[in-house]
Order: sequence, then structure tokens, then C-alpha cells
Amino acid sequence: MSIEQNVEEVRNRIAQACDRGGRSPDEVTLVAITKTYDASVVRTAFQAGLRHFGENRIQEAKAKLDELKDVQSQSTWHMVGHLQTNKVKTAVQLFDIIQSVDSLKLAEALNSNALKSFPVLLQVNIAEEDSKSGFAVGEINLVLSEIGRMPNLEIKGLMTIAPWVDDPEEVRPAFRKLRELRDSLGLEQLSMGMTDDFEVAVEEGATIVRVGRAIFGKRRA
Repeated sequence: MSIEQNVEEVRNRIAQACDRGGRSPDEVTLVAITKTYDASVVRTAFQAGLRHFGENRIQEAKAKLDELKDVQSQSTWHMVGHLQTNKVKTAVQLFDIIQSVDSLKLAEALNSNALKSFPVLLQVNIAEEDSKSGFAVGEINLVLSEIGRMPNLEIKGLMTIAPWVDDPEEVRPAFRKLRELRDSLGLEQLSMGMTDDFEVAVEEGATIVRVGRAIFGKRRA
């Protein structure tokens, strides 16, 4: 199918998941993850109606956005990958929101380089995987307190990368746990769910889903 057809299909699946969860599709933002896809593909997705895009590498994002100035000015760009502190200055110039704040050191660097009220999400290692970055559930209250004193950052919510599993139902408890944590903290946004599990994530309360392959097809290495 074409990108346009894929976008429609993903939106329909989000709407159906919202219906099962008793929610409105308007509550869910679809972020198209465009890593490894070239600028022309992003432009096609923009023409298909998408207005939120995500990248996980600074160098790739910069090269792509140099070709997409018109698209960039009319859309919202999300940093969703691990961000090194030495690339923060460039990141806050390229992106509208950083979803992957996974350490106080990174938060401090962002605060030093961002303009006031720069939106961020805190990445939570909800499944406590050694291979994943993110704050532990038990330290979130302290982290919120520390980052809350940084005047140039605005904590919008939480983000997680679920464990890789064959059956999306296996990650439902992790998604539910993150939603309960978000609710307990009184935050707004909940970024969870990718191509293989976004429907379960929406059923469990995701306000942002990060989808690449279901829109663009098999990703290039």
C-alpha cells in the first residue's frame, strides 16, 4: 500500500483501539518515526496529513531537515532516541520536544541550552531492562522535583520503550503501570507504543504513539 493508505490504516486502528478503551481518537497524537527514511518520504507523509515526526539521531535529523525547511515550519518534531549531552545545543534547535530525557545530567544540559519552557518527556525504564535507558519508577518523584527547579524545561509527561515481545498483550501490564504512574504524578502526556504494539498502548491510555514501519514499510538498515 502507499504511504497515504498506510496512514489511513494506522489512524483507523488507533480509532478502533480508542473505541475499545472508551476514548476519543482526538486524544492520541500519531508521531511518524522517520529514521532511515529520506526527506522525500517525509514530504509524502506530510502531504498525507501527518504533522508530527520523530527522529532518533541528531546528524541524520539535521541533514533531513535541511531539505525540509517548509515542512519543518508547519510540523512538530520529536527527538525520541538517546541524546548525548554534547549534542544538546543542536537538538534544541532542531526539535520541538525531547521525548527521551533519561538522566538528570541530560536535563541539566537541556536546561542550559533551551529557551524557556522547552517541552520534555521523562523516559521511564518501566520494565527494568538492563538494555534500556530511562529512570527507574522509584526515582521519578525525586527526578520531578529536581527538574521542576530547572526554569527552561517543562515536563509534559512520561515516555517508555516497551520490551520486545512476540505478543503485544505481554506488554499490556507495562503500559498500564506507566499510565498509573503518569496519573499519580498528574502529568498530561504518555508516549508509549510502536508499530507492533500501539493498539494495546492506546487501549491502556497512550496519548502519543510512535509509528514508523506500519506507515513507511520495512526500514532500511
